[in-house]
Amino acid sequence: MIPVSVLVFVMVAWSAVYLTDTILRSSVSHRISYQSWLSSRGLSLSPFHLRWQTTMFNGLFSYCARIRPGALYVWFTSGLVFGVVSMLGSVVLLIRTLQQTITQMTTNNPGAGGQQALQVVVPGVNLPTNQLGYFFLALLLSGIIHELGHAVAALREQVRVNGFGLFVFVVYPGAFVDLFTSHLNLISPTQQLRIFCAGVWHNFVLCVAALLLLFLLPVLLFPVYSTGGGALVIDVVQGSAADGPRGLAVGDLVTSLEDCPIRGVSDWSSCLSHLSHNPQTGYCVPRASLQPSWAHGRPFKRLDGSMDCCSNKSLTDLCFYYSPDQSGGGREYSCLPVRKMVSGSRLCSTDDDCVSDSEHQSSVCVTPSLENQTRFIRVAHPPHTHMLFVGYPPHLQYAVSLTNFVPRFSFLHLDLPVFLETFCKYLLSLSGALAVVNSVPCFALDGQWILNALLEATLASVVSDPQRREMIGFFLLLGGSALLAANVALGLWMVTAR
Repeated sequence: MIPVSVLVFVMVAWSAVYLTDTILRSSVSHRISYQSWLSSRGLSLSPFHLRWQTTMFNGLFSYCARIRPGALYVWFTSGLVFGVVSMLGSVVLLIRTLQQTITQMTTNNPGAGGQQALQVVVPGVNLPTNQLGYFFLALLLSGIIHELGHAVAALREQVRVNGFGLFVFVVYPGAFVDLFTSHLNLISPTQQLRIFCAGVWHNFVLCVAALLLLFLLPVLLFPVYSTGGGALVIDVVQGSAADGPRGLAVGDLVTSLEDCPIRGVSDWSSCLSHLSHNPQTGYCVPRASLQPSWAHGRPFKRLDGSMDCCSNKSLTDLCFYYSPDQSGGGREYSCLPVRKMVSGSRLCSTDDDCVSDSEHQSSVCVTPSLENQTRFIRVAHPPHTHMLFVGYPPHLQYAVSLTNFVPRFSFLHLDLPVFLETFCKYLLSLSGALAVVNSVPCFALDGQWILNALLEATLASVVSDPQRREMIGFFLLLGGSALLAANVALGLWMVTAR
């Protein structure tokens, strides 16, 4: 469900704004001056919708529309082709997403049907509050670039731009351009298509730019940030298993998990997954250091069948099992001071792995006696001693935030590459989502005008009656609108009600 605090905040904020607007509009002494103030600043207000419009950017749009006319023709013609193809692709994608959503609903399995390419985003529900800045900034930039495409394409086709503006609907920001409708109706359907497709085309280009920046970020930041030497800790959840005096701290460089080397964040995830899905490894310790299990109390069996021989619940000792003889038959248990015994020990699977000509004392392979999904993991973060983790490996992944970028100079901030990387990912996702949604043949979206212009350009010679063409377009728009509405409604239900 949507958090009550979020709903209360949004409702109170909009109620206060709308109440203030109503009072000022009803005031005899302030009504005229208030309306004049709104009009002079291009502001308009309605329930849950605030809008600002200006003409100050018209000169910039006109300048962009005059740059290299031949190149712009090729550019927006490419956008026309992309827009038509993306309209068909968006319908296929929405149908596929709807099938996946219905499969998940009917099977009551969130993973059924595969990973969804599109998902409804609700701040405070499936979007963490600490990511809201990235989300709204990327959404606003995607909207501005989208409308910039419409404006420049319109001016190139001799259609006047009345103005550009920004708006906030509930909590979502956006942008718009106001085109002169009479000019728009006078140009050919092909020219209209160049204008209508320019928005989704520019969103696609923005996606490509964000993707390139994401891949080139290590190269661009190379003079000041290094990569490939480990994963740098930028945050540790307070009170988690990774927190504490001998845990991880912000600025630590993680270089390995057991014998799995860490060169970056992807290695961290893959190593944790490997350790989670494979049997617990053992450690070579001197046989003389083993203590019989009865020295710490009688071993007892846990509910899952594993044994625990450290009945004193010590935070420094851990129960290990080993084979008492070379034959490997049977198990003995020993409660050992874990940090002292395994901090510098080699990994092993059997006693044979502990045989070394350089060792003069007999060693044995001991393995932590843990519950089924619990693992003992040594986390190397030099120059500090190993962090020793006992628990479910995914918990360690959730407790620590890492980055690939290590500052070369002490005055550099750890969060700069993280900000750029995260923002590029949001920009890639949201700009792509805007391109897909606006391509759908749906009422009030770009897809409506793309479809109408496409039908006029292709069916005029086949279906001569304009009313029949309008009827065909109406039913296609009705189907596209129903498809989009079904995806949004079921997506919201999946996110908020489950």
